[in-house]
Amino acid sequence: MRRRFWIGIAAVAAIAVGSVVAAIGVYVNDHNDFHRVQKDEAMRAAHQAESVAALSVGKLATAAAFAQTQETVSKHDFRVVGRSLLGDGGLDGAAWVPQVPASQRAAYEASHGVEIRERSIGPLLKPAAGRPAYYPITFGTSEGATPSRVRGFDLGSDPLRARYLRRSGVTGQAVATPLVRLLIGGLGINVFRPVYRDGAPVATPAERQQALRGFIAGSFRVPDVGNAALAVLPSDVEVQLQVNHQVAFGANGELDDAASAPVHIADRTWLLTLKEPGAPPIGLPLALAVLGLALAGLLASLVVSWNRGERMRELERQASQDSLTGLGNRRRFEEDLAAAMARSRRDGSTGALLILDLDHFKRINDSQGHPAGDRLIRAVAETLRRRTRASDSLARLGGDEFAVILPRCGQEEARTAAEAIATEIRKHDSEVESGPTVSVGITIFGDDPRTSPATVVSQADTAMYAAKDEGRDAVRVFEPMSLREDGSPAR
Repeated sequence: MRRRFWIGIAAVAAIAVGSVVAAIGVYVNDHNDFHRVQKDEAMRAAHQAESVAALSVGKLATAAAFAQTQETVSKHDFRVVGRSLLGDGGLDGAAWVPQVPASQRAAYEASHGVEIRERSIGPLLKPAAGRPAYYPITFGTSEGATPSRVRGFDLGSDPLRARYLRRSGVTGQAVATPLVRLLIGGLGINVFRPVYRDGAPVATPAERQQALRGFIAGSFRVPDVGNAALAVLPSDVEVQLQVNHQVAFGANGELDDAASAPVHIADRTWLLTLKEPGAPPIGLPLALAVLGLALAGLLASLVVSWNRGERMRELERQASQDSLTGLGNRRRFEEDLAAAMARSRRDGSTGALLILDLDHFKRINDSQGHPAGDRLIRAVAETLRRRTRASDSLARLGGDEFAVILPRCGQEEARTAAEAIATEIRKHDSEVESGPTVSVGITIFGDDPRTSPATVVSQADTAMYAAKDEGRDAVRVFEPMSLREDGSPAR
């Protein structure tokens, strides 16, 4: 009898303690879930803002390549090119900034009908004696601003901008300034992209300085970068953008219990901080602890149900992810391809599908063992991540076969991406003697809205097998076979 009593007391105590522990566990897990969701939202918003900025920085590179091929850049030429820099991306203004030797300044002013002002956004600055060159803006293009506001301004007279102009010219890369007052108005950053003489050697800093002709300059307003992030977030989320620990957009002060993610614009990193409303309350766990025995059974069922839900979410994640590489699996690939094709139909744009297959992979497994093969598969996955955009979809279809979906992409851009991937894989420090190679098949979708995902995959496979049939280690684009007069396919 006593034994049964103490067993009963022990059971009651165990249930009471379990209810308290479960209450604590529920709160901790809810808190972790909340922060995980908040972190995911911050990353998503940061990627959105970064993608918009990257599109514009890429357009600056295209404009720089155009300017490099021109002996001179006229106002008309830049107006045609410059307007394409604005709109879809985050740029609000762009300008051609030539490098003018000091000895040619008077002639340059006379030929362009301007007087180069040496004034920054702040007070008048006196240029240093013996200054070798000037960087005038004599024409540009902008959204919602009058171009004459910046006409004839010498960027080199602003010590801050001059510093980043020099850095861009020496490194050959796009370089972003800290927060500045923009010439077109408002607070933001300038991004400079160097332009060199066409055909001149630019392998070293000295060669780049010698070959420098000028810069393509772009202006990002801070609100536009912030609004790009807000576009993918609910309206009640608090967002803050910081540059060099300075709040540039959003609420002032520190956001408590918030999540942060970096936003990379050219060579500068901003910090996006996000705070979701409705942090998990502590009232429910306290109530569960107080109720104790009365709610013990209910708590147990809730914990089991919660664990089951977590397990289902994990199984769903595993069902769409390749366990070896972390890329999407075939199921996820099919979903992403269908979504990309649907977007292409809506937008009237084209996209590309790349199917990649490692050459002689079975030989690697047979000679070096499956661990070596797995290491090579993971290395290829990392190469794909490095050589693709954040908006692209990557998948391992099985074995040594991979797929890359490139939305908003034409044939030449897809071929360039595929050849870059193949080149990097070829340079991989492999454990096999000859080194790994890959055969890549490319097909373009979006031209015909009636084309199905299965057809697109079949076309890419056909191009990939054509690359293998022609000796492997090659990139081939799918081309529909022409027909003879009798209707049979031409060979």
